[in-house]
Amino acid sequence: MTPVLHITWGFAAVLALVAGWLDWRSRRLPNWLTVPGFCVGVLGNAILGGISGAKTSLAGAGIALLVLLPVVLLRGLGAGDWKLMGALGAVVGGGQITALLFAAILVAGFFAVAQMIRQRRVFVTLCNLWALLCGFFLLGLKPHPEISLENPAANTLPFGVAVAAATILCAARLY
Repeated sequence: MTPVLHITWGFAAVLALVAGWLDWRSRRLPNWLTVPGFCVGVLGNAILGGISGAKTSLAGAGIALLVLLPVVLLRGLGAGDWKLMGALGAVVGGGQITALLFAAILVAGFFAVAQMIRQRRVFVTLCNLWALLCGFFLLGLKPHPEISLENPAANTLPFGVAVAAATILCAARLY
């Protein structure tokens, strides 16, 4: 592994771990973490890779933000989580963000399955997932009132924790 990848994934891991810890404690991901993370990602890749590095960084952020935008519009994901993935996309670049997104979604899915089994809410959760998927694929993009993040009775998961675990897993596969 090249020193550039060590630096890139090291920073991504630190950013994700801080975000995971904050999300676990407060269920919020503040702009003071995500915005500088994005800026450091773009600037760092530009310094390490020139114009090509900057383009790769912006592509990574764009991919993450574009893929997750419908879920944010459906209120199935918070804006802080969305900005965190954009920042991580800027750090790891377009070539790596797809794997990180996939891993984060798998880890979050694992956490969700464990939570719905523990809380004995399998049927309700599957119905809510169906509503979210219909909104995502049919692009109606109208939030479902029961699964919206604004619903205080809705069960939520700290996506930042799943992102932190996925980032560590993706970084570890490079070694």
